[in-house]
Amino acid sequence: MTRKEIIEKVNELLVEEFEIAPEVLSPEASLKNDLEIDSLDFVDIVVLIDKTFGFKPQAAELKNVKTLGAFYSYIEEHI
Repeated sequence: MTRKEIIEKVNELLVEEFEIAPEVLSPEASLKNDLEIDSLDFVDIVVLIDKTFGFKPQAAELKNVKTLGAFYSYIEEHI
């Protein structure tokens, strides 16, 4: 899977599952501040990543992922 495919799939999940407006989805966007993803949302994100990309992220690792761009990179490194 290419980085472009990862970005498209992640953005699609964020729009569909968390009702985030597509226009705010940029690599610089802060997951917490700009996208308003909270700790409960991260539980759902772990499940979605597992179902979509085939691996289960570790909560401790996700705590270090602050931006959407870093989130794309995290997924890319683990698949």
